[in-house]
Amino acid sequence: MTKPALLFDLDGTMLDTDAIHARVFAEMMAPYGIEVTHDFYMARVHGRLNVDIFAEILPDLDDPQGLSEAKEAEFRNRLPRPYPGMPGVQALVRAAEAEGWRLAVVTNAMRANAEAMLQAIDLRDAFEVIVIGEECERGKPDPMPYREAMRQLGVAPGHCIAFEDSPSGMRAAAGSGAYAIGIRSSLDDATLRASGARETLQDFKDISLDALCARLKGETTT
Repeated sequence: MTKPALLFDLDGTMLDTDAIHARVFAEMMAPYGIEVTHDFYMARVHGRLNVDIFAEILPDLDDPQGLSEAKEAEFRNRLPRPYPGMPGVQALVRAAEAEGWRLAVVTNAMRANAEAMLQAIDLRDAFEVIVIGEECERGKPDPMPYREAMRQLGVAPGHCIAFEDSPSGMRAAAGSGAYAIGIRSSLDDATLRASGARETLQDFKDISLDALCARLKGETTT
């Protein structure tokens, strides 16, 4: 019997890095007279692909990919090592690993950042599959990155649980057919449910592997 799979977003889901990203964006936008407030960041930056963000906010600049790479290089420079994972995430991942569950990361971060973040929280070795949004034909909020993770793992949507923290990521996870769970690192329950979350958690201490099994069997709903 095929083992279930856990599919994780990274930023804001496995580790809370929004403050670092927001500072880098604010410094990059300031020379153009754009103030990156908390509301601006949540509405126009949070959970989206960098190239889409820069193309939309700075349309007169002709190299959104270059801006994206510069921004993420600065993020990596500022990311402390080690860095705390979201409470309970290490325990959940290691429990799933021990039980033979399949594991994947599905992120809009570029690959160098994904590797750096997983290493910072000491979980790089746990993940056989890392799907990068910008390496797919379409990134989140399209479900394609999640479907690609399922394809690589060989697990059907009905056997997958996805964890996300942003509206765009939640739409991608829910649209893929996975059981989508929101992590309330920066958004509330209502906002995440409006984007497709079946339920939400404050962090990973609020769930167990047995409870996740029950979700997939339809024995428990929240």
